[in-house]
Amino acid sequence: MAKLTAGLLQLFCFLFLLLSNYASAELIIRVTQGNDTPTRIAIPPIGNRFEPAELDLANVIEADLERSGFFATITRNDMLSYPTMIKDVYYRDWRLLAAEYLLLGNILSLKQDRYTIDISLLNVSAEKVVFRHRLTGKKSQLRKLAHAISDKVYEEITGIRGIFSTRIGYITATQELGREVYRLHVADADGAREKLMLESNQPIMSPTWSPDGKEIAYVSFETGRPAIFRQNIRSALRQQLTNFKGLNGAPAWSPDGRHMALVLSKDGNPEIYTLDLESLDFSRLTQHFAIDTEPAWMPDGKHLIFTSDRGGTPQIYKLNIATKGTERLTFTGNYNARGSLAPDGRTLALVHRRTSRFHIASLDLETGRLMELTETRLDESPTVAPNGAMLMYATKRHDRGVLAAVSLDAGIKYMLPAREGDVREPAWSPFIQ
Repeated sequence: MAKLTAGLLQLFCFLFLLLSNYASAELIIRVTQGNDTPTRIAIPPIGNRFEPAELDLANVIEADLERSGFFATITRNDMLSYPTMIKDVYYRDWRLLAAEYLLLGNILSLKQDRYTIDISLLNVSAEKVVFRHRLTGKKSQLRKLAHAISDKVYEEITGIRGIFSTRIGYITATQELGREVYRLHVADADGAREKLMLESNQPIMSPTWSPDGKEIAYVSFETGRPAIFRQNIRSALRQQLTNFKGLNGAPAWSPDGRHMALVLSKDGNPEIYTLDLESLDFSRLTQHFAIDTEPAWMPDGKHLIFTSDRGGTPQIYKLNIATKGTERLTFTGNYNARGSLAPDGRTLALVHRRTSRFHIASLDLETGRLMELTETRLDESPTVAPNGAMLMYATKRHDRGVLAAVSLDAGIKYMLPAREGDVREPAWSPFIQ
């Protein structure tokens, strides 16, 4: 049995990492490259005349906006005053600091364990109010409120929906008492509010979010062979979806949340199937002697992209679910795999190799233009943010697995290493209400 399990694990890793090299857990944000002309914004401390808040909201907002690469914040030590209301603002003071925008906030009330917060965004040069906004939330949701404020400011200034309130899933691997321990985590997009979903002495792989952000699916070897599970983020309740001999891997939720694409070898060769999550009926979509793996849904819910070596090298193909017809999408380079689509369905992030190194690249499916986005080595597992502006991926730094993020124009980059161990296989959540 041990030989069978070891052999199956080796085969599973070969198939899913052949088509993509394998790239505690508390993540640390380090911005390595930002916009050449970032918008300068000042964020004084949020006013609070009630009991001391457990979290410095202004600090969280500053970190969010700086991580985006589009903003440069003015340090508190340089501020001449800490206004919390518009009537207390002297625009001249902020022009002296070259601030383009000023964000004010004030906690108005604390009732029944709930905060009410007013925020105002001011244009310093025009000396006018850009917006005023009010938020309410529990004391335990202060960080969530701060991310919501960041989203509001970011969208107002850039015109792009903010992703600070989204979450990420990822796998960590650490050596403990001579054994490898694998953990599946979910956390805020900045690595905070980390929650452990699963811990195992056996590998965990391929996390993927449900379209409503309430569940996460993944592959676990805890049963002695790869099996696909779905798990509720809040309650941690989970359901095993597959238990076939051979491969059970690469789950991907459909846009409507009713189906899951996955890879099974129960009939011999690794093929793409769909699973009806209500009836639990399986439908086979591919039938080829080559390896077909890594399915991902297109936004229309009528097509999938997948990786296959049916052309001699791993390349990405498009599959029409109704007709089973396939179309090759990638032609540049000798290796293209692990496709992840932007929400517009036009931009495809992928692992790409032209010579000897694996990089993350983006492919415009309309023009065919391919652009390499990273310069690091052993880059893998790209996952696109729900606003289509950034993607996250796994890479190596000082021989440790870390997460990194890059904008789809390659202009903004940051890293998210863990304090210890390796971090692998990021999965960016959809927008969460």
